[in-house]
Amino acid sequence: DVVPTCERYAVQRLPFARLGDRDVAFFERLMPGRVVTGEEEVKPFNVDWLKSVRGCSQLVLKPQTTAEVSQVLRYCCEKNLAVNPQGGNTGLVGGSVPVFDEIILSTALMNQVISFDKVSGILVCQAGCVLERLNEYLEEQGFIMPLDLGAKGSCHIGGNVATNAGGLRLLRYGSLRGTVLGLEVVLADGSALDCLTSLRKDNTGYDLKQLFIGSEGTLGVITAVSILCPQKPKAVNVAFLGCQSFAKVLETFTTCRAMLGEILSAYEFMDEKCMELVVRHLKLSSPVADSPFYVLIETSGSNSIHDEEKLNNFLEQAMASGLVTDGTVATDDKKIKASHLRERITEALMHEGYAYKYDISLPVGKLYDLVTDMRARLGQSAKNVVGYGHLGDGNLHLNITADSYSHSLLDAIEPFVYEWTARCSGSISAEHGLGFKKKQFIQYSKPREAVVLMQQFKAMLDPKGILNPYKTLPSAL
Repeated sequence: DVVPTCERYAVQRLPFARLGDRDVAFFERLMPGRVVTGEEEVKPFNVDWLKSVRGCSQLVLKPQTTAEVSQVLRYCCEKNLAVNPQGGNTGLVGGSVPVFDEIILSTALMNQVISFDKVSGILVCQAGCVLERLNEYLEEQGFIMPLDLGAKGSCHIGGNVATNAGGLRLLRYGSLRGTVLGLEVVLADGSALDCLTSLRKDNTGYDLKQLFIGSEGTLGVITAVSILCPQKPKAVNVAFLGCQSFAKVLETFTTCRAMLGEILSAYEFMDEKCMELVVRHLKLSSPVADSPFYVLIETSGSNSIHDEEKLNNFLEQAMASGLVTDGTVATDDKKIKASHLRERITEALMHEGYAYKYDISLPVGKLYDLVTDMRARLGQSAKNVVGYGHLGDGNLHLNITADSYSHSLLDAIEPFVYEWTARCSGSISAEHGLGFKKKQFIQYSKPREAVVLMQQFKAMLDPKGILNPYKTLPSAL
């Protein structure tokens, strides 16, 4: 069993009220049959996907409408009961599960598509819609979601927006901050904020939705999303390459961007240790022979002959100039397999014992130096130190594995990893948020004045601090 978060990290419980029988009775009257109690029934909601943090909640609520979320939060605000909003619970920084006994507010049943406009490509849906289901729905209409993640089969769009999730398509379609057009949010006091606009242009006053994108459920509970979706590309091609050094990976990216231009939709890299783990634990095979580094390139366009020609020209140039030692353009049946190699690295790492995971943005030229320096620093005390990520947008996933959790190993990694990142003017969280695990390190990426302003927003929108407490913002500066 996972040690409760509050014990492992010695956190003090804030003076929230404790759940009583009367409270449970109120919720059961409000949403009969959608209130989960009982230790075993609640247990899966208390533990994060990585099984690295655990809360002690005794109650899970499953509203179906914004009105129900509103009534829940109004009641909790009046009674001073803390609430933990939870989507698909796929987060990696401990933001989606309670720290103590907070009530879990699950969006799992808020999974309806409200509308889709085929002309504009604007989708309006409830926050609990699973990303992969939305993509399937859109594909039938000739569109796709602007984001794609390894966790797409279980993550919720509301959680994606609340954490400003990045993923595999960011290079082509940008971040959620640009594609989300509007939100419906319930504030801590139960009042519903309807900013669910379906307009591409709306320059009337402050852009309030941006406050909630990336706020990790600390400022309000997102209940519905309006999002701009691109047309489904008619031609998708995947190339898988082997490079002899990280310098070659960078050079290949420069060449790739110049030669593929507007059709380049993803440029991912992984080191040989990642490949070794995926092959060993998941029994997947590599389309390219042994290489120190691997690159996955995806193109998305409207003309398959044109795109294939551009990709093949690029590959010939990369091979002829020695940038790439081996490479293949995947045929249809192999496209998914090649993409799986990259998407399932996280899963492969889970087989190695305990994983210390870091999601960092750095200038692309320095991206792999952190992996090299960390290997030298940790030596034999770590089982593996691997690096992979979205090179196209400077996002490194640094993973360190050990047979089991060790506080001394954590001390050797942190705050070194954050100090290193800060020296390069990087971000300590590229796309997973701060959650519980990183909140005390925010100063490595944000100046004190910015953190104070964030705390003021929190105090204004949630004066009692009941929404996702102990997360995102440091307890003290």
